[in-house]
Amino acid sequence: MTLGEVILWQHIRRRQIKGYQFLRQKPIANYIVDFYCKELKLAIEVDGGSHEGREAEDLRRQERLEKMGIRFLRFQDSDVKDDIGAVLSVIENWIDVYEEQQS
Repeated sequence: MTLGEVILWQHIRRRQIKGYQFLRQKPIANYIVDFYCKELKLAIEVDGGSHEGREAEDLRRQERLEKMGIRFLRFQDSDVKDDIGAVLSVIENWIDVYEEQQS
C-alpha cells in the first residue's frame, strides 16, 4: 500500500464512514480495487506513482467494472496525504447523495 492508501485506510476501516464496511485490495472479476464497499457498490482508488503511464489501462479497467454496476471515486495519493479531511468529505458527500437516491 502507498502512504496515501495507508492514511485513507486508517479513516475508512472498521465502519468509520457512516457505518459502511470497506475492504482493502478487493478482487473483483480479474481486477483488484484499492478499497471496496459491497453495500454501496463503491470502489475507491488512490492513484500514485504506480499509476503513472497507466492511465489508459486504468480507464479501461474502470469502465469494465462500471458495466458491472460498480461506482468509482478516485483520489490522487498526494491529495490524500495533504488533505485527508477534504477526501473524507468527498466520500461522505457521495454516500449522502447515494442514500438520498435510494430512499
